[in-house]
Amino acid sequence: MKRLQLLFALLISLALLLSSGCGWGKKKDPTARTKEEQKLDAAQREAKQNPDKFETSNDPPLNADTRFAAGQLAEAQGDLNRAVAQFVEALKTDPNHKNSLFHLGAIYTQTQRYTDAVQMWQRYMKATNYSPASYNNLALCYEQAGKLDDAEKTYRAGIAKDPVDTSCRLNYGLMLARHGRIDDAAAQLQTVCTPAEVQYNLGSVFEQQGNKDEARKRYQKALELDPRLIDARSRLATLK
Repeated sequence: MKRLQLLFALLISLALLLSSGCGWGKKKDPTARTKEEQKLDAAQREAKQNPDKFETSNDPPLNADTRFAAGQLAEAQGDLNRAVAQFVEALKTDPNHKNSLFHLGAIYTQTQRYTDAVQMWQRYMKATNYSPASYNNLALCYEQAGKLDDAEKTYRAGIAKDPVDTSCRLNYGLMLARHGRIDDAAAQLQTVCTPAEVQYNLGSVFEQQGNKDEARKRYQKALELDPRLIDARSRLATLK
């Protein structure tokens, strides 16, 4: 059973709740973006070797990838203000720089600058030609901001864009479960999860909400449906 990463399929370290998920859908080409990754690696090495250059150099303007690498370095050091400044500079050079848009959206969401975050995720959507993942990121941001109607509309739009994508289906289902719409949640989850995984994900939501009795029932049901579901067995063992 594959897992979705905590926050925005990854969205850095946002304080949103995501349970373990289910594997389904298209696999990415392992060779994709190789040249771009090489450029970013080179820029990251430059940022680490010459961290002061980004503020003091009289060289010609730095390109978007180098600015992005400097932002990543600042972000890793916990200096979000400097990271934001570098990502913003990257976007001045390349307004559609996907990585900078993504990281700014993530930081703005993390720091509860929701108006800025929504604008950045909307720009990210356009830059990625409205990829399913971009709908997922924007919807998660809306949920974090308490705009549940907007979140639901965005998830539905992402599902309509690509009905076989996992991220919107799974996170939409989890959002519904978090807000007590269990039957609707199960209906969404079952499109991308096995019956046992549906029960496991619902159990995870109940556990994170502090409802241990209902979580225990869901984990037990998951194991009845699939005794090989190790995660459910592990979670059940830790409930007291």
